[in-house]
Amino acid sequence: MTSETLNTTIGRVALKNPLIAGSAEHMIEADGVRRALKAGAGAVVVKSVNESEAARDQLQRAEYMVLNERWEPIPWRLDAPAHAYVACRSGLTPQSFDAWLEQTATLDREARTYESYAVASVILANLDNTVAMARQIEQAGIRVLELNIGTPYASQAKGAVSTELDPARITTIVSAVRAAIAIPLWVKITGQSERVPDLAAAAFEEGGEAVVMAGRSLGLIPDIETFEPMLGTTLGVGGYWNLPLTCQWLALSRAKLGPDKPLIATNGAQSGLDIARMMLAGASAVEMSSPIMLRGFGLLSDALAEFSAYLQRKDVTAASLIGRAADQRKAFPQMPLRTDNWRRYTPA
Repeated sequence: MTSETLNTTIGRVALKNPLIAGSAEHMIEADGVRRALKAGAGAVVVKSVNESEAARDQLQRAEYMVLNERWEPIPWRLDAPAHAYVACRSGLTPQSFDAWLEQTATLDREARTYESYAVASVILANLDNTVAMARQIEQAGIRVLELNIGTPYASQAKGAVSTELDPARITTIVSAVRAAIAIPLWVKITGQSERVPDLAAAAFEEGGEAVVMAGRSLGLIPDIETFEPMLGTTLGVGGYWNLPLTCQWLALSRAKLGPDKPLIATNGAQSGLDIARMMLAGASAVEMSSPIMLRGFGLLSDALAEFSAYLQRKDVTAASLIGRAADQRKAFPQMPLRTDNWRRYTPA
């Protein structure tokens, strides 16, 4: 199989493959980004930054757990079962913006040798500060900016991060950032809305070149032994079980926006076959973060190998998968009549 079989494009950005190592704690230090690049990721999104001291403080209060299918905590280990998923309270990079900027610029220069990218990530707190940071990111030579306005934590850390739910507000934000920079701009939005396609449309209308969908959700997991919330509070949750929700948002957004608007999937991918599933639903690329944080950087190589083998078995290219299932999605009234079929699925 040729390397071209894995190629995909996101607006002006050509990727050698559609697997993006998403932003999380294992991308705070330079070594983590380098390990993801060496594992073959088409791009790596560094741990997000902004100007908020509260967001940095939030990281120092962070805690993480792995749960099984029975909502029971299990050990954090590389061989965690496939159904295991991460729940946590998190925060932004502990670095100053200047230190983060210097490190990210260095890593993006190094990424060129891997035919990859180290993508800058900024989470909105104050718009004027975000615009100023975006300008400095471009001036530092970093080639792509991911603007995250879909973090799940805004209601828990007011003023530190943003969860934007209003298309008009997204119009204001993206327009301001787009006017300040010329480099490719990816906009990460929330899934905590019934208007995800409208949020995506607003981002594209104001110059976003791709939309990343959709950020993790807030959840509460009661501990039945202690009668308290697990980890003491509301948590960011996502996992394998979220893949159908992500794919639904991809398909609905593709239907609204058309096939020429690049979508990047996140939340739910665990494997190479999950990359295929999300691309069939409309994604041009797929971000994977918490599974790598839990299972290690080898998962990137394993997922790419599985995805490559799938493409070879089906005799297709990665780019040819994009949206094929989404474009065949039918409305319920279009489905064939199956009179009394429901009786086959009730208990005897």
